[in-house]
Amino acid sequence: MSSLSLSGHASPSSHLPSGKDPLLAGKVRCMEWHSFDLHHDFVSGDHAPSDFNESFHIVVSDGEILGHVSGGIWRPLDQDEWRWLDVKRVSQHYLGLVGTVPVFANEIDPESDEPQGYEFDNLWAFLGRVDEPVFNLIGKAKQIVDWDNDHRFCGQCGEQTERSSGDRSRRCPACRRMFYPRLSPSIICCIRRGRDILLAKNAQSRGDFYSTIAGFIEPGESIEEAVHREVKEEVGLNVMNLQYISSQPWPFPNSLMLGFHAEYESGDILLQEEEIADARWFDIDALPNRPMGVSIAGRLIDSTIARIREDSSTG
Repeated sequence: MSSLSLSGHASPSSHLPSGKDPLLAGKVRCMEWHSFDLHHDFVSGDHAPSDFNESFHIVVSDGEILGHVSGGIWRPLDQDEWRWLDVKRVSQHYLGLVGTVPVFANEIDPESDEPQGYEFDNLWAFLGRVDEPVFNLIGKAKQIVDWDNDHRFCGQCGEQTERSSGDRSRRCPACRRMFYPRLSPSIICCIRRGRDILLAKNAQSRGDFYSTIAGFIEPGESIEEAVHREVKEEVGLNVMNLQYISSQPWPFPNSLMLGFHAEYESGDILLQEEEIADARWFDIDALPNRPMGVSIAGRLIDSTIARIREDSSTG
């Protein structure tokens, strides 16, 4: 996106009813957004209400998310701010209600200039910068926009698809094939051996960064089978005592991460070099640069450390 302003367009104040200060209006809406607890106040949906007086808008363009240049905690645009942008909308997708206010993902033309007072960031920039429920909502907006773009034409017959009226899907009018937003389930596993934790550096990773073992579930296998296979393939080890811990939506690009703890059973580290650049056992008091706690990898590592310390204190 370019950094040019939308020169020649009407100013925000010209879109407000007479006597209303646009800065004050923005502050009021900002306060309202930050008063919500998305864990409890957001209800997902695919059919927007027919009548509403206010709304929130997550603006997506070329895979990036729009935010205010002024800094502070990110929030979506309110209804007036969305109108002020005066940009070409490519698509709009209803995400659900926060409180009683509908939330939309709005895709805009990637050739549009970056609106004055706003800037675009990629999704990675929001990781750890906003609360997890907000990050998940932003990720949902991007994934739905991506899905809609990826299925404009039928993969079976090539006919242009159309939006379905009954649910969130696209339908081919010629061969009747349906296309739903895609999720790719994957496993992620933290392995312990005594006081040590196995951490690996991805072959594509930049810098000295280590994380847990992860991989996609293949057709025809269970989640548990995927854990055993991925660990064996990537680092040559056998594990036991698998315990499911939690899951996390991971929009890079469309994963659902299923997190496990496991214990070392046997084997020596043997790297799958096209996937793993390095893998080692690290004592919990000498861990390398690792994932933040906002990610499921970080949480799995933290909870494994806590268990090891608890076992040491009671043993």
